[in-house]
Amino acid sequence: MGKRKIWEKLLSSERLGAGKAPGTAERTAFQQDYDRIVFTSAFRRLKDKTQVFPLSKSDYVRTRLTHSLEVSCVGRSLGAVVGREIIARHALHHVESGDFGAIVAAACLAHDIGNPPFGHAGEDAIREWFRNSGLFQRHEFTPAQRADFEKYEGNAQGFRIVSRLQSPANPGGLQLTSAVLATFTKYPRPSALDGPLDGKSGKKFGFFQQDADNFARVAQSTGLVERIPGQAWRRHPLAFLVEVADDTCYLIVDLEDAARLGFVPYKDAECLLADLAGSTINGSRLDRLYDPKERLEYLRAKAIGRLLESAAAVFLENEAAILDGSFDDELLEQSPVSVPLQAVLQVAKETIYTARPALEIETAGFEVLGALLGLFTHAVEAAAVPELRMTKREEMLLRLLPPQFLGHGGKPDADPYVRLLQVADFVAGMTDSYAVDMYRKLKGFDLPT
Repeated sequence: MGKRKIWEKLLSSERLGAGKAPGTAERTAFQQDYDRIVFTSAFRRLKDKTQVFPLSKSDYVRTRLTHSLEVSCVGRSLGAVVGREIIARHALHHVESGDFGAIVAAACLAHDIGNPPFGHAGEDAIREWFRNSGLFQRHEFTPAQRADFEKYEGNAQGFRIVSRLQSPANPGGLQLTSAVLATFTKYPRPSALDGPLDGKSGKKFGFFQQDADNFARVAQSTGLVERIPGQAWRRHPLAFLVEVADDTCYLIVDLEDAARLGFVPYKDAECLLADLAGSTINGSRLDRLYDPKERLEYLRAKAIGRLLESAAAVFLENEAAILDGSFDDELLEQSPVSVPLQAVLQVAKETIYTARPALEIETAGFEVLGALLGLFTHAVEAAAVPELRMTKREEMLLRLLPPQFLGHGGKPDADPYVRLLQVADFVAGMTDSYAVDMYRKLKGFDLPT
C-alpha cells in the first residue's frame, strides 16, 4: 500500500459504534470530536484534579483542565505543521492541514481524562489496593483481567471513558472518530501479554479487557500495524505528536508553576528555558522585560516554539519508519533539544515532583483512595456473593453508589471482573476534593450538619 493510501486510512472519520461521520467543511468530524469531549462531565472534573500540586490554594497553579487545554493548543499547531508537509508529499486529496491539527488537538484534550484523583500517585494507590485486596483468591480471573487492576492505568481508563462510560447508552460511548481514538491511544496494547514489548509504546497499556474489542475496531478502521495479531499494535503516527505536546507542556509549564510558587528560583528557571529556546530568543525584547514573571512567560513561549519545530523535523525525517512501525521512540529525544530538555527534567525530578506539599497530599491520597475502594468493593461483593453476609452499613454504601456503576436493576454486576471495574470507575472518576470529602464523611471525621 502506498503512503497516500496509508495516510488516508489513518485519517479515518468512521465513528466507533456509529459508522461514517458526516462532518461539513465548516465543522469537520474531527472538530466535532473536540466539542464532544469539551461537553463531557469527565472533562469538566479535570478542573479539580492534580497536575503537580494537589489541592493547591493558589489561583495561579494549573490543574489537569488548564493543562489539557494548553496541550490541545500546542498539539493543534504541531499537527497542522506536520500535516501541511504530509499533504504536499503525498498529494492527499480532500484533506487539510487543519484536519491533522484537529485530530491531534482532540486527542490532546482527552489525554488526561482518565487520570484518577491525586495524579500518578492515585494510579499507584489503586494498583496497590487491588494487589493487597485478596479478591483474586476469591474469584477466578484471567491473567489479563487481573493485570488490569494490578497494573491499573489512567491511559486505559481514559479510553474507557470516551468509548464507553460517557454517553453509555450509545455503542462506542461518545462515538469519536477512529482517527482521534487511535491518536489518543499512546499505548495500543492490553495489560497482559506473553512477553514484554520493546519501544516506548509497549511500556504501558491503553485499554482494559472489557474494552479490547472497541480498540480492535479502531485499529482496523485506521489500519494500525499489528505487533501481535488481534492484541497489540504499533502507534498511530499522530500519537507521537500528542506525546510531544504533553511532554512540552508539563515540563516547561510545571517549571513555570514551580518558579511562581517558590520551589525553583526565577533565575534558575530563566536559564533552563533560555537553553531550550536557544537562538529563537530576541535579546533586545528580553532586555526590556523587568518583571520575572513576564520574562518567564516570554521564554516559555519561545521554548515551546523551538520544541515543536524540532519535533516536527524529527517526525518528517522519520516518516517512513513511523508509518511501518520501526520507529518507536520519543521525537524530542532524537532532536537537538534533548540535552537542555533533560536538564529541565532533572530539576523537575529533584525539586518539583518531590516538593513537600505535593508529597504530603499524595501520600494521604493512598489512604483516601484505598479506603474508598475498600468500602465500596466490600459492599458490592457482599451484595453479589451469596456466602457473604451483608451488613447494614454495606447496604447503605450500596445506596451511595450511583446507578451507572452498578449492573442491571441497580444491583452489582454478576461478573466479578465487571463489578470491580465499575467500582474503580466510580473512585477514579472523583475529583481530588470530592474524594477527600467523601472519605471524611464515610469515616465520620466530617459529619453533615
